[in-house]
Amino acid sequence: MVGIVLVSHSQKLAVDLKELANEMASRCKVAAAGGTDDGRFGTDVKKIVDGINDVYSKDGVLILFDMGSAYTSAQMAVDFMDEDKMRNIEIVDTAFAEGTLTAAVEASIGKSKDEIVNSLKTMALNKIP
Repeated sequence: MVGIVLVSHSQKLAVDLKELANEMASRCKVAAAGGTDDGRFGTDVKKIVDGINDVYSKDGVLILFDMGSAYTSAQMAVDFMDEDKMRNIEIVDTAFAEGTLTAAVEASIGKSKDEIVNSLKTMALNKIP
């Protein structure tokens, strides 16, 4: 099953969104990588690396993020992975909450990483302005 890592500047937001995703899709593997190691707002590359390792499987990992610098931290975390894992991880630019819930439900029913990414892209295109 595809794993999901939530990268947020807020630890509480990442944890709460993980809990919501697990309520909707209890079988899905979701890691919350929010806030800094000392509890402040921000992102922490080590938390993201740990999250990737916690949810990693041969089916791959999707990383969703809340805003700009979280993307940069996610990229840095992926760079720490060995090449085999690195090829099986994708950072997805999507609506953070809606994307997380969509990805979790689709992962829980066995959709592939590419199928989930396509759904997230379609969701973004069809969003009402």
